[in-house]
Amino acid sequence: SSSCDSTKEFEVSGLKCDQLLSSGQILPSECVSGLVELAGNPNTNPTLTSSIISLLAQLACDDNSREILHGSFNVTSTLASIIHCHNATPGEPLVLQCLQVLQKLTYNTRVFQSTNYIHELITFLVTNIQSHNDDIIMPCLGLMANLCRDNHSVQSHIKSLDNVKPFYRTLINFLAHNSLTVVVFTLSILASLTLNEKVGEKLFDAKNIHQTFQLVFNIIVNGDGTLTRKYSVDLLVDLLKNPKIAVYLTRYEHFSACVSQVLGLLHSKDPDSAAKVLELLLAMCSVSGLRSLLCEVVFRPAGPKLRAAGRRQGAGPDGGRKAECGLALVQWLSLPVEGAESCSLQALQLLNELLESCVCFCVFSQLYAEALLRTLELMSKLRQQVKDMETSFYRMLQDQRIVTPLSLALTSHHRERVQTGLSLLFEAAPLPDFPSLVLGESIAANNAYRQREAELSVKRIAVQEVPPSSILDSSNRSVHSLVEKIQNGLEVQYVTSYVVSKESRLQDLLEAKALALSQADRLIAQYRFQRAQAEAEACKLGSLLKEAERRREDLQCELSSQVLEVERSRADMEELLQHNARLQQDSEEHQALKGAYNALLNRFNESERLLKELQAAHISLTKQNDTLRKSHEAEEEKVTEKDRERKDLEETVDVLRKELNKTEQARKDARIKASSLELQKSQLETKLKQKEDELNKHSAMISMIHSLSSGKMKSDVNLSL
Repeated sequence: SSSCDSTKEFEVSGLKCDQLLSSGQILPSECVSGLVELAGNPNTNPTLTSSIISLLAQLACDDNSREILHGSFNVTSTLASIIHCHNATPGEPLVLQCLQVLQKLTYNTRVFQSTNYIHELITFLVTNIQSHNDDIIMPCLGLMANLCRDNHSVQSHIKSLDNVKPFYRTLINFLAHNSLTVVVFTLSILASLTLNEKVGEKLFDAKNIHQTFQLVFNIIVNGDGTLTRKYSVDLLVDLLKNPKIAVYLTRYEHFSACVSQVLGLLHSKDPDSAAKVLELLLAMCSVSGLRSLLCEVVFRPAGPKLRAAGRRQGAGPDGGRKAECGLALVQWLSLPVEGAESCSLQALQLLNELLESCVCFCVFSQLYAEALLRTLELMSKLRQQVKDMETSFYRMLQDQRIVTPLSLALTSHHRERVQTGLSLLFEAAPLPDFPSLVLGESIAANNAYRQREAELSVKRIAVQEVPPSSILDSSNRSVHSLVEKIQNGLEVQYVTSYVVSKESRLQDLLEAKALALSQADRLIAQYRFQRAQAEAEACKLGSLLKEAERRREDLQCELSSQVLEVERSRADMEELLQHNARLQQDSEEHQALKGAYNALLNRFNESERLLKELQAAHISLTKQNDTLRKSHEAEEEKVTEKDRERKDLEETVDVLRKELNKTEQARKDARIKASSLELQKSQLETKLKQKEDELNKHSAMISMIHSLSSGKMKSDVNLSL
């Protein structure tokens, strides 16, 4: 009842609805089914309907629940029917509420044209997007963006509408709207409807696409919230599916800066925002031209720059920002798996894509080592829960490319990296193909490199601490003194030993360089081999794809011919059924006529038989008539005589009738007397019975009296009685 509506609304507002529908319980499903049916009833109180829709909005709190509500309970059709019933009042709060819940349910969900009231809903959206009601325009645009995305049937239906051109003009005017959310919704709709048409080619051509890129990146970084960021990422992902626009993005001059700002969003602890950012980066990795640029932004640090004397050496601001971008990506791997499963898996997939393409130039890197170690650590934790993860984990531990990151971790100054490296080494050492010798050489080379860097840094510090004028004076004096000592032959032995030591150091450097070059050549060879394998697999997959496409076309043609044949067969079947119905009707009419004919034939035979019998009877009657006529003439004379006798008899009968009446009267009198005698008899019998009853009573009293007296007299008394 309406008196309980507000109470129900307060009760459902505090429910914990997380994964309630996906838990598999029967009772919640039955309750939701009943509520959906109640909400779809036009006779339900609008306040109660609003409360039910609020509950459905709370239930749609995760992807599984939204899919269940959309697919199993037909909530989309129910809400569309409610909107259709109230389409005359689009500004009503109930309609706005339905639009908001529909936008939430249909996000990343395909809606088929067979869904009830979907055409009416599309017409409602197209009409109200062109209205001047700002309150309803934004939810209508968001819902339209969901319906159009990756849905060719809905796109075809919208393009077939009569007012599609004014609708396009309205959308283009919305591009100048002051709300970024409206702009993103509009661009998403236009991209879905016009990207491969002339309107889309003009809208997203080379002149406008760079402004579109800048606008979308600005919205992603500085948007109105998570909702706007989601739709902006989806828009850019859809645009990247167009090869021409993907090429435009590779030529975009601010790509690195924009991607760095987008990667900065990973510092946020919000899993939803991080998931959309990672989704965008994964979409960029699918474009070959963007993958290398993305690798450079994430992994390649800025080179060291020597500054003026008296100042410290360091990296520029870009290097620090790029390092932070990569670390922000790695941090999602180091977070606990619970609660951020999708983000961790997306980060792992992204690092896998980037590391495969960046192995040539970001191996002699600390950030790469950190990312790879975090990835291996995550795989170690997930190897028991994810199928085939353990096999991939041990295969990567036996890869030659693991040597450099592992050696960097084992020789690091950070205790956590050393512990991670030792744990991985403990897992990898027993494996048969683990490159332990190469790891030892790499650790030795890293130690030698660190020692040389320390010596060079000491010398640089010493050089930087001495003023330039003193350096010049001391060098001049040392040169003159050295010349004098050489000329005098006093320091020949010292110079020789100095040259020998320098030569040995150079030899060590050359050996380390040769070792590093051999490792690089080995890695490059491995990369080329893997690339050749990948290209071969790509060619094979391409041929398989072409074969599958050809087979699909053949099957499509065969299916079309079969469909045509089925249609023809169906038409023939319908014609045969109609002909069969007509034959059945004719057969029934024939049977009816046959029955009527048989009945008439039987009646004819019976009539003919009766006619023959009647004719025979007529002949016999004619003969009898002749005989009777002759006898009648003879008997007429006898009748005259009998008439005289009859009159005499009648007189006698009259006399007898009178006598009979007298006798009947006497019989009646006797009957009356008999009845009176019967009455007297019954009365006498009644009196007699009464006397007998009194006599029995007296006999009983006498027997009692005699029984009280002596028993000897009992037999005599009975005899006398």
